[in-house]
Amino acid sequence: MAHSHSMRRSDSPTPVEPRSRLRIFPSPAALPLPVYRDFVDMLFSMRLPIFGLGIVFVAICVLIGRELDNRFLLLLAALGVMTTVLRLGTMRAYARSGPATDFETLRRWERRYATGNYASAILLALLNVVAISAHYPMLHLITVSLVFSFGAGVVSRTSVRPKICVTSLLLATLPTISALALHALQPHSTPLHAELFLIEALIVAMITGLSLQTVYHLYRSAVEHHTARHDMTKLARTDALTGLSNRLLLRELFQLHTATAVQAKNQVALHFLDLDGFKTINDCYGHPAGDALLEQVARRLETMVRSEDVVSRLGGDEFVVLQVGVHDESEAELLARRIIREISKPYIVDDIAMSISVSVGIATAPKLGIELERLLACADAALYRAKAGGKARALFCVDADAAMADMAA
Repeated sequence: MAHSHSMRRSDSPTPVEPRSRLRIFPSPAALPLPVYRDFVDMLFSMRLPIFGLGIVFVAICVLIGRELDNRFLLLLAALGVMTTVLRLGTMRAYARSGPATDFETLRRWERRYATGNYASAILLALLNVVAISAHYPMLHLITVSLVFSFGAGVVSRTSVRPKICVTSLLLATLPTISALALHALQPHSTPLHAELFLIEALIVAMITGLSLQTVYHLYRSAVEHHTARHDMTKLARTDALTGLSNRLLLRELFQLHTATAVQAKNQVALHFLDLDGFKTINDCYGHPAGDALLEQVARRLETMVRSEDVVSRLGGDEFVVLQVGVHDESEAELLARRIIREISKPYIVDDIAMSISVSVGIATAPKLGIELERLLACADAALYRAKAGGKARALFCVDADAAMADMAA
């Protein structure tokens, strides 16, 4: 079965589009899953701005609705309360749902966030259309300022999802621009009435245009930064040659699986592998051939384990297989024998047939403790006995091996 903790070619991050071709409405599939998850997490981490905007919007609707005796604005206030409560409830549900592990789940949450954001933008636009239709300059100042605040917040918070950001921005600003322009056409005795309202409409339009450009640059920077960060994190936890987990990731996964094993009252078997005859391959055919052989060994090991098991390379020709959910030591012995059988089959490197074997030392947790370094030492002691006894063998750690490991510690 495919191995879930190694970095195979099929698991490599989906390449991000080159800078020159990065679209303003990119598909989530153009992003690596961890980066896309980060961006959706950012959408759902902004409760305070949504709560604040909701309070201000409702207060303005109630204040102006009473001043103008406009029931529609009071209805908008009620809708504002409902929208804010639903958006905050969605954020709480996302936080309680746990990390999403696939694109489709993240897309569903993103659509739910987008729906709430669009609703807020539409309500804000309707407030401005109603307010601007009345010749009340101080009122216009407040409601248009609210649009600017909404736009600034949307750009800063949601630029990581450009489609949501741009759509929300346009839903709020385009009706406002239209209302200002239409109000300019209405005759009024105030000097420069038409000119001032047209200028205000132009200002809102210009700021909207600049905001759209800012969204593009913020998104591009965020993609580059988060992709690089996740790539560096993955490189720090994987073996550069084989793509398997390294000692750092092995330790993290061992702690996770051991804690689960203790709760479930089963075992974790640590198989310490050392290739027999690998030094001869390096000496006869060179290190590039040896590296190619190690890659083939890694791929074979991946095919022998379950998706929840872990295959790691510690360095050189030393590998570790972490077998989880073991109920009886016979299961570990069965896997070790299969590893010896499969790894000992011939290899072809540069059209040259090569043969090696493998020796295995096995230590189990929590029987021998729940510390990775002690289990590695115990398994290494059993491995030493296996190699000394003729190689291509698998031996469990016994009391003498554990005592030797403790003395060496």
